[in-house]
Amino acid sequence: MLVIPANVLQPRSLSRLKSAKCLVIPAKLLNCPPVGQKLLRGRSYLSTVLTLAKGFLSGIAVVPDSSSVRALSSYTRMCWCTLFIRASIVRGGVIVIEFLNLLPAGKPRLYCVIARFEKAELIEGKTDCKGRTARKDKHGGMLSATLVLAAFGFENMATLAMAVNLVTYFSGVMHFNIPQAANQLTNYMGTAYVLSILVAFLADTYIGRFNAVLISACFEFLGLVLLAVQAHFPKLIPPPCNVFDPTAQCTQVGGGNAVLLFVAIYLVAAGSAGIKASLPTHGADQFEEKDPKEANEMSSFFNWLLLAVCIGGVVSLTFVVWMQDNKGWDWGFGISSIAMLLGITIFVSGLPRYRIHVIRGSSVIVEIIQVYVAAFRNRKFRLPEDSEELYEIYRDKEAAIETEFLPHTNAMRFLDKAAVETTLIQYQRPETLSPWKLCRVTQVENAKIILGMVPIFCSTFFMTLCLAQLQTFSIQQGRTMDTSITKSFKIPPASLPIIPIVFLIILVPVYDQIVVPFARRITGHPTGITHLQRVGVGLVLSSLSMAIAGLMEVKRKEVAKSHNMLDALPVVQPLPISVFWLSFQYFIFGVADMFTYIGLLEFFYSQAPKGLKSMSTCFLWSSMAVGYFLSTIIVNIVNSATKRITNSGGWLAGNNLNKNHLNLFYWLLSILSLVNFFVYLFIAKRYNYRQLSTKVSSEDNNELK
Repeated sequence: MLVIPANVLQPRSLSRLKSAKCLVIPAKLLNCPPVGQKLLRGRSYLSTVLTLAKGFLSGIAVVPDSSSVRALSSYTRMCWCTLFIRASIVRGGVIVIEFLNLLPAGKPRLYCVIARFEKAELIEGKTDCKGRTARKDKHGGMLSATLVLAAFGFENMATLAMAVNLVTYFSGVMHFNIPQAANQLTNYMGTAYVLSILVAFLADTYIGRFNAVLISACFEFLGLVLLAVQAHFPKLIPPPCNVFDPTAQCTQVGGGNAVLLFVAIYLVAAGSAGIKASLPTHGADQFEEKDPKEANEMSSFFNWLLLAVCIGGVVSLTFVVWMQDNKGWDWGFGISSIAMLLGITIFVSGLPRYRIHVIRGSSVIVEIIQVYVAAFRNRKFRLPEDSEELYEIYRDKEAAIETEFLPHTNAMRFLDKAAVETTLIQYQRPETLSPWKLCRVTQVENAKIILGMVPIFCSTFFMTLCLAQLQTFSIQQGRTMDTSITKSFKIPPASLPIIPIVFLIILVPVYDQIVVPFARRITGHPTGITHLQRVGVGLVLSSLSMAIAGLMEVKRKEVAKSHNMLDALPVVQPLPISVFWLSFQYFIFGVADMFTYIGLLEFFYSQAPKGLKSMSTCFLWSSMAVGYFLSTIIVNIVNSATKRITNSGGWLAGNNLNKNHLNLFYWLLSILSLVNFFVYLFIAKRYNYRQLSTKVSSEDNNELK
């Protein structure tokens, strides 16, 4: 802000004044009464000038007509020393405010306040923590999203160690056999992902995404604390025993201790589900999709989300896993609890700056189900030749808020029958119509979008099915191998996934800052390549990862056979082959992770209807949940199918991997994944990305869609 006498204002000085936002000329240079001289109402001349100018800078529109004078007349009467004359807006958004200073003695002088007028841009559908409409200059953006990334990183630090090492806890401490331990882990992981659907529904409809994250984080923290308490007290766990010793009589956890174990485990699962469902979408809410700059930042946010997960994962897979294996599980779970508490603190600290999504109070899921029901009920109706005759609300309805309108498409025309208006319906009042018999065109288009994403959703199951094996059987492979890095230091087998994670920490910034801008210039796509292309690359790499895993298992068993160590006890009698041979399968799958999961997050978020943004990420988590449960089913099916043709009682039966046929299981998954990729390719080529919606406000006229 610049205050100068009006008689020295020259047009050529405007270009210099455009950049002046907080420059105040001292009162003595203006040839006016000194600041310390009190005028009427106890105001000094300069403070009056600054107060008046501050009003214009806070976002009040000023127009050069009599209405602006009337609007400020009450204010100027309070400040008797100042008489407002006129205001005008000139080039570059600079405001010239002229007013007359009436001194108690002496002749009047005319002065101006020159200031840049920057009206605050409000964001529809988002509020601040106090319920006021969010402002683009004060809320959201990458700074707010960074706090979300940090919170997600700490949450991953707390839970990733469980995802890769919990099978060891189940078998080594709670005394489940290997297939049981693997199934317990996949059931826990599957529950953690499938519950995200329920939490996302509540977040979008009733409690909001911020509250959903906060409540879920508290659940997860409580579960981790209970696990730490159980692991600390010997009375709450079975007596120590080596389950890999055929002569040992180990007691499996049961009774009240088993109840405590599973209550704690599934509290963590429920909390993790809520965070996965709501935290990424809350982070994406900090950006405006229609703003090109913020749209690019949102794409970067999803890439940096993977980086945050990787950084948290590095700490989890090294420090936390090492503490679990060497200092005790109570220490490991305790550190995870502290990490979760830090994540909650960082997340809550960003509350004043967040753009908070406004909850609808009604479920878009219900509206989509209404379309399917209405289409079935109206299945005998004839579709009109002109799509303009399909039902849509008036464009000025609910003008107080932005209303989404999607253009009609010719895909899945059978769903259009949900929007067919009969002669009887046309003469009824809109509020009397049953939503289970007549739906808006926008509702129908949203239902088409969801139905169109289902094949993509189903084709990603096998990705998680492969991941489940790296978190279970590959960890057990590592326990039979030489884990030495030096003579005095050994890497825990559960820390092997750190290899692709370290690579991803380097690759993600390179991909986001170099590869994406380069590809963007070639393809013209904001993300460089399309979301579905990115997913396809990951699916191919997951198949390759399983093929290599089978080859590594063959090599490991050959070493065991050649050294007459088929009956060697894991950990106690390691095979003379380095555990780093398993790094190849982890490395390739880590790269597949970067492409597939982040591609799916972006795809589901960008394609989902406006009211289903939290639910959109749940499509990914639900896909992963199905993959984990599918892993449990396939392990049981494979064991049952091969029980009579193997000496071990099944490809994966028993606790001795040296006598099992894990390599054949890996190759089976590789073949199934490759077949799944070709199915995905067929589906993806025929997928049509959703068209941009239009928004209406009070300025729109009263016309039908």
